[in-house]
Amino acid sequence: MSPRKNASSRRATWLAFGLVALAAFSASAQPQTDSIETTQLELEPSVQQNDQVPNDATVYSEPEFDQGAEATRAYKSALFTLSNLTAHPPSHTHDVFSQPTTTTPSLLSAFLPNPQGQGPLGSAIRIALKLRQQFFLFRLFGGPSGSAARRKDEEMRGKAIKVVDLLQHSAELGNLDALYTLGYISLFPPSSHFPSDPIFAYDSLLHHATLTGNASSQALLAFFHATGYADVVPIDQAQALLYYTFAAQGGHKGAQMALGYRYWSGIGTVEDCGRAVEWYEAAADEAMSMFLSGPPGGQTLPQTATRLSDLDGGVFGPGASVASTGLNVIKPAVKAGLAQSAGETWDDVLEYYIFNADRGEKDFAYKLGKIYYQGSIYSSMGGIASGSEGVGRVPQDFHQAQLYFLQIARQVWPRDPANPLQHNEPGYKAENIKQAGYAPKSAAYLGRMYLRGEGVKQDYAMAMMWFERGAEFDDRECHNMLGVMWRDGLVPGRQDMKIALVQFTKAAGAELAEAHVNLGKYNYYRGEFKLAVTYFEAAVRFGSTFEAHFYLAKIHTLNIRIANEGSPAGPCASAVSFFKFVAERGVWDDDLLADAEAAWYSGTERGKEIAILKWWVAAERGSEMAQNNLAYVLDQDRSMLRLTRFAPIEASNDTALLALTQWTRSAAQRNIDALVKVGDYYYHGLGVPDEPEALRWEKAAKYYQSAADTQFSALAMWNLGWMYENGIGVPQDFHLAKRHYDLALETNKEAYLPVLLSLVKLYARSLWYTLQGGKDGLNLWKYDADKMSVAERARLKREIDSGSKDASQKDGGAQPIPNKEESIEEFEDDGKWYIGKASEDFRRRQRGEVARAAAAEDDDDPVQWARERRNAENERDSDFGPEDYFEAAMKLGAHRGEEEVDELTETILLVALCALVALLIYVRTRIVRRARGQEQEQQQDQGGQRDLGVFPLPGDPARQEWNIVH
Repeated sequence: MSPRKNASSRRATWLAFGLVALAAFSASAQPQTDSIETTQLELEPSVQQNDQVPNDATVYSEPEFDQGAEATRAYKSALFTLSNLTAHPPSHTHDVFSQPTTTTPSLLSAFLPNPQGQGPLGSAIRIALKLRQQFFLFRLFGGPSGSAARRKDEEMRGKAIKVVDLLQHSAELGNLDALYTLGYISLFPPSSHFPSDPIFAYDSLLHHATLTGNASSQALLAFFHATGYADVVPIDQAQALLYYTFAAQGGHKGAQMALGYRYWSGIGTVEDCGRAVEWYEAAADEAMSMFLSGPPGGQTLPQTATRLSDLDGGVFGPGASVASTGLNVIKPAVKAGLAQSAGETWDDVLEYYIFNADRGEKDFAYKLGKIYYQGSIYSSMGGIASGSEGVGRVPQDFHQAQLYFLQIARQVWPRDPANPLQHNEPGYKAENIKQAGYAPKSAAYLGRMYLRGEGVKQDYAMAMMWFERGAEFDDRECHNMLGVMWRDGLVPGRQDMKIALVQFTKAAGAELAEAHVNLGKYNYYRGEFKLAVTYFEAAVRFGSTFEAHFYLAKIHTLNIRIANEGSPAGPCASAVSFFKFVAERGVWDDDLLADAEAAWYSGTERGKEIAILKWWVAAERGSEMAQNNLAYVLDQDRSMLRLTRFAPIEASNDTALLALTQWTRSAAQRNIDALVKVGDYYYHGLGVPDEPEALRWEKAAKYYQSAADTQFSALAMWNLGWMYENGIGVPQDFHLAKRHYDLALETNKEAYLPVLLSLVKLYARSLWYTLQGGKDGLNLWKYDADKMSVAERARLKREIDSGSKDASQKDGGAQPIPNKEESIEEFEDDGKWYIGKASEDFRRRQRGEVARAAAAEDDDDPVQWARERRNAENERDSDFGPEDYFEAAMKLGAHRGEEEVDELTETILLVALCALVALLIYVRTRIVRRARGQEQEQQQDQGGQRDLGVFPLPGDPARQEWNIVH
């Protein structure tokens, strides 16, 4: 054979191999629907073959038709097909790094590297996956064609028709479960292939509730009557209250929450705090029972929901909203919104973390394992058991988390013994370990995974081994979980309450929220409620998000019942608040907010309608976040809702009325931005009844005043200042206008420019008012005590207080009395005292300071932390040296004094601006007078009218406004 033929044959071989690899790569990237469909095709014929036996028998013997069996068969077949249709994850949670797991790996998977693996090959595969999604050529060969997509869509639509038909057939044969399911999917279509029919849904649910008295059907019927959804039935709050009561008595948790919220807020009934506590307690008890039904430590808490407005910097945007000013800027939703507005995506964050973890950066590896474990970029502040934030949701992967945690832990504990309880023997721990780094924290996660069976087989002995390893380095999570294991006796022969309390105390000294919860539970079940309240309140302060609220609510409820004097306002309100929090957090079976968020980010009109509907249902149950989201999407961009059944052509008054209702209910739950928004609706006349403008403006001013009284909303203060300046809704008062403008600046420094422009306009207007003979205008030259602004009074008070304090200390006077919190913290009764307790408390406080610093480092924003690390690396690799930064700092310090503006300079500037405005007004007046004089001369020449000089002619509107200065 010639060399040319050999070369051509080799090229053909490599080309064939490349085509085969490309085909295998494309097939591996497709969603796993073939296996599901194959299973369906295998199972459905078997069911049909089994059902053919009676049919064949009817040809000869004609026995009685088994109607119940046929109805059950149709119902099960419908559920099976429906489960296949809804098995795919929502599109907004898709991650380019995740690949579907297969039970039967292909031949190439044994040779190709894992896309989530480590090293340069794994990075190359991840880059190839991203390029495949970005470029047309990769999508052309890897993705389905247009005709294939249409065939797939037709196939899914055919399956949806099959589901509906089978459910209708089963319901006609008397299957009541099929009747309820049919009504439910008509109200909440699982996908765009199912029709949405609220009228049919109401009829089906009504029929089902009539026949069975089912609580779930009654709860949805109550929603129809409470909201008048889709105009199926008119709004009838009494009928809604009746259905909610029936459903709540039947044990429906959502109906119990809705009923408690109605009694608490007085919706359709009189306010009754006692009944609100009863129904919220029932809902919280059910949530707690679901929590305790999980593995040791309870069910993993659902990820927190997200306010859509927080992602945009608040209802009024960044800076103007309370949600994005002050301490609220550290909220995960606000930080996530800022990161996304800067063009950063979670895929980019994960890719940067993986890149650095593969280089051997242990801090990146630990944080990456933490992200994979909790399934979110952001974790809650209370520790591992407090859950994570839904705004940073990423695919959860326990396997990857275990790999990264083991990679870190093996530096300290290179091997595991055959018997995990003998890990203290020599040879299983590296020698001369002075700084364990992230190994103890990684051990806490590994122990938790073995304790709960997360990604690994549940093994209590392995869990205790890892917890004891981490406890050697005083890791607070390990101490707490060791306490749980010793308390519950999970390892045979190791149950001791004294040892458990010692472990809980060590973890509580490091300010771990769940350790305080465990100590509080210990005292709660012993009847020592005063000490239990101390621990539970500390747990809430340190970030506990579930159990502490439940037990505090129980103690407050017990105090109410012991008092036997009706329902004291304070404990009753606290009990309602805590029970409500627990009921809304424990939504493992019916997470409406998460479902609504997934539907909203699907990007389809059907998805947005479903999101609005689910937010609406959750809002009726009292969820403030759902009320905020529903009002925000109805208010922020009405073009989103056009061509839907909520607003067929344009935003109507009904839509504005619904938004106003939700804003009002959200404002009643301490949403200050919502309170300002209610004032805006009354000012602009949106969703309010027809009434005189003056009356609407008065109501708007009252809402602005309520928001301003919280001392948080600079926008509400500015609105009040503008209303006082113009005399709209309130009497015109330039002094009160200036006071509110100053207070807005004092509340939010970002309001400097609008406040400055408003003050310039206010002084100019006041000057013109004074020149026209007005009284009580603003004075530029002296300050009256009664006319001093709020900000100036506060500043003067601080100067007086600081001066008196310095004088007292200089004269040897008494030292200032510590505040109440400090005195309580130092001198409150800590229970029984014993010799050595003072030393233990001192050491505990010392450990607490160290733990607080470690916890603060652990709770850093992952995005900001990665950004700072990247900037530090860039600075280290740049051409600037330390002397350049020193010189820049000196220059910055030299100009720092120039930034402070003297008050006299500001006053002179304001006077100059006012004089300029007055000059412009004078020139304009002269021009107007000259034009009017010319016009009058022309009229006299034409009609011979009487010359009135500069005085307006009869009939001129300016004649009534003319002022003659005497």
